[in-house]
Amino acid sequence: MASPALTNRDDTIVSILPYTRGMQDSIFTKIIRGEIPCYKIYEDASTFAFLDIHPIQPGHVLVVPKKQVDFVWDLNPEDYQALMATVKKIALRLREVFPDKARIGMMVQGLDVANHAHIKVFPFSTAADYYHQPAMDDEPNRSELAAIAQQLQMEDEV
Repeated sequence: MASPALTNRDDTIVSILPYTRGMQDSIFTKIIRGEIPCYKIYEDASTFAFLDIHPIQPGHVLVVPKKQVDFVWDLNPEDYQALMATVKKIALRLREVFPDKARIGMMVQGLDVANHAHIKVFPFSTAADYYHQPAMDDEPNRSELAAIAQQLQMEDEV
């Protein structure tokens, strides 16, 4: 298992990213390629999961398809099924790591990164927790993110 610290991947996976041609690469595509570092939690052949650096709640994971499309609903059935299977894996892991939280939430919104479908998965206990809006200008707490990533990290299935 790779280190849970903020890492930039050395291997290139450009050739396996079947993103939409003509679309500008999203920040998520750059993260998947390893061009932008992240706190990776899990990866398989079709999906990539990593911590949001401006979390709604601690443990907020973004699950993205490796195929860059604007909307979740535009994914082909196989990629949609893979995305939702990864969301479930992440949700179950969050439930293990955050047993004090009442629920694991899922949000499909697409307002912050509009050109790459993604699902937010995070632990919460109240409606206020669920609807919390993080301050996007705040500097990420990298030591907290690294510690959470270490707790959440799962075996890749690439």
